[in-house]
Amino acid sequence: MPNQSMQIGVVFPQTEIGSDPIAVRDYVQAAEELGFAHIIAYDHVLGADTDYHQPWTGSYTKESMFHEIFVAFGYMAALTTKVELVSAIVILGQRQTALVAKQAAEVDVLSNGRLRLGVGIGWNPVEYEALGEDFTTRGRRAEEQMELLRRLWTEEVVDFHGRYHNITNAGINPLPVQRPIPLWMGAGSRARGPIPTDRVLSRVGRVADGWFPQFQADNPEAATAIAKVRQAAESVGRDPDAIGMEPRVNYTDGDPEFWQAQGEAWRGMGATHFSINTMSAGLDTPDAHINAIREFREVITG
Repeated sequence: MPNQSMQIGVVFPQTEIGSDPIAVRDYVQAAEELGFAHIIAYDHVLGADTDYHQPWTGSYTKESMFHEIFVAFGYMAALTTKVELVSAIVILGQRQTALVAKQAAEVDVLSNGRLRLGVGIGWNPVEYEALGEDFTTRGRRAEEQMELLRRLWTEEVVDFHGRYHNITNAGINPLPVQRPIPLWMGAGSRARGPIPTDRVLSRVGRVADGWFPQFQADNPEAATAIAKVRQAAESVGRDPDAIGMEPRVNYTDGDPEFWQAQGEAWRGMGATHFSINTMSAGLDTPDAHINAIREFREVITG
């Protein structure tokens, strides 16, 4: 069982919560009242029509409902007082960096410093096209975007001229409560499965405040992946112990004994956070998701 130093959170059931604001309110407030430390939300702006886009191998389509993540966080901020709001992840490459900085800062202000911004490059070229960004350069742009975000969050006036961005003596106002907002990275690979590429692991270690592994603790490559993040951090003079790590377990991955074993295994591997995802578990009402996270909370804190 994980100890108290590992923060326990929930994944907001984006695709299944529905569009009733009362259902969203009830879920978010229940998560806080149950003592969860944070609520994670996934991000997609548009869904592809798979009748047109063939063949389609993506996880989500036009049938998948997603609340817009920054607007939803603004709503959640007003409904709660303690729970951390976490994106895992915002697809940074398909958005204007300065606008993300502004939206994130506003959520941080309205929540009194409760935002943790997870970012990633995504996998969906249909979204990139619709949002007017270049899918082919998304990885190369990532580090420059993260550098610019931190500057916009900490400096009143920014003069930045990079490979992909130009800002001439301008800044956002208000600045966030947290300066900078914690900036985490998603870490997965559609080509290799759940284990990220060495390039992604290196980027996490060099520039991120934390990361979200997509693999389970018993994956034979898990220890190697974590070691590569730590080595990359040390290579640029960073303390690897200062880099957070949040794996998750799906409600349907196993029984409560399995959840507990996964939590204990991840704690032993240095995880700072751990969360439960109840989506795609056959839970057909918001109340069913609330009951599921209640069950998880009782098991994992035992």
